[in-house]
Amino acid sequence: MSVESRGGRAQGGRDAAIAELTRLLAPAVGAAGLDLEEVDVRPAGRRRLVKIVVDGDGGVDLDAVARVSEAASRLLDDSDVMGTSPYVLEVTSPGVDRPLTEPRHWRRAVGRLVVAPLAEGGQIEGRVVAADDEAVEIDVVQKGRGKGAGPKGGGSAGAKAAGAGTVRRRFGLGELGRGRVQVEFRPLERTADDKRSPAEPD
Repeated sequence: MSVESRGGRAQGGRDAAIAELTRLLAPAVGAAGLDLEEVDVRPAGRRRLVKIVVDGDGGVDLDAVARVSEAASRLLDDSDVMGTSPYVLEVTSPGVDRPLTEPRHWRRAVGRLVVAPLAEGGQIEGRVVAADDEAVEIDVVQKGRGKGAGPKGGGSAGAKAAGAGTVRRRFGLGELGRGRVQVEFRPLERTADDKRSPAEPD
């Protein structure tokens, strides 16, 4: 439930404020070579938090965040979109839990392990190999089958073996629901001392 601010925005006006902020800020974010992924406004004590989420094909570095933050601050100061209520501006990049819903999201997930529901039912898990504006190629994990499993019984017409226990499939974006990138933990590199046998003398 939204809360009326001292700036005079009535209850229920949060969505309108976000839409107005999006129209105001999107050109500045685009000028920095980034995409405006999300704008949110929420109460933060006696102030409001204006959160801007940006992303780009090459990721988002601190310099890019600083440029967007400076440009957004100027735009907000020069407009009356925030009224007279004080606010805090936060510019950030998406977290790993951001759902994959747009072609650019899938493109930026190339090389990552993902889970996604299928429009026809069920879900897949696999590593994104390639993506464009129409489709995504994924090395799908063949669950319940041994190493060396091929496409039999689990792949589409164009499926092909992609590695032990996986099959490469191409999905139209309409065939996939909201994908999620999976967090992967890699074992630490062992040092020479770690690799030495316990019985090996110094």
